[in-house]
Amino acid sequence: MSRGSILITGASAGLGAEMARQFAALGYDLALCARRKDRLEALRDEILAAHPDRRVELAALDVTDDAAVFEVVRGAAAGFGVLDRVIVNAGLGKGAPLGTGRYDANRETAMTNFVGALATSEAAMEVFRRQGRGHLVMVSSMSALRGMRKSMTTYAASKAGVAALAEGLRSERVPGVEVSVVYPGYIRSEMNSHVEQATRFMVDTETGVRAMVAAIEKKSAKAYVPTWPWVPISYAMRLLPLGIVRRLS
Repeated sequence: MSRGSILITGASAGLGAEMARQFAALGYDLALCARRKDRLEALRDEILAAHPDRRVELAALDVTDDAAVFEVVRGAAAGFGVLDRVIVNAGLGKGAPLGTGRYDANRETAMTNFVGALATSEAAMEVFRRQGRGHLVMVSSMSALRGMRKSMTTYAASKAGVAALAEGLRSERVPGVEVSVVYPGYIRSEMNSHVEQATRFMVDTETGVRAMVAAIEKKSAKAYVPTWPWVPISYAMRLLPLGIVRRLS
């Protein structure tokens, strides 16, 4: 018997794909969305081989295509009857220092990470308001807590915007709707595969996502994951002078 249905954007790789695996293991049916349909198909086959009683629906989706976002989210809600949770996870890590001729990369990141998250949240909230219930999960980043320098500037700003969307919705107190924002720390994924393997506090994908899934299942309003060392680091980042914070970026 299913524990409910979850739609995950950016599900073809990294944190999104691992969340799909772990939520399927917990008994959830899934609507998996990403641009790369071939990867989604491989992930679906893997999940169904391990959990043949699960239902896994796929949709090729670019979250910067507004019309497609609404079509996919509405379609998932119609297909499952009730859409219990939407995880706004799709994101890009491209970027360059502002003014260095790479506006294209910064714009692409901003459009995917923030405008794409806005579109997905709009579509999810439309469904949740109609249902009278639902759980919206926004995947932000520890970098959202302060402004970051150089190639991280736009990424951090876009993820701060995602967190602000979540807080605004939570403040609205829409009846029956719960809103969570997750701030991952250094979790190994395709996005950061170029980063040194020995980076301090970096954890493997499965371990990091397990902490994310646990926080999501608790429906925590805010979660810094994994808890150690990112909860104490989150306090420090908000209080430390910018000159010290800049060394983290």
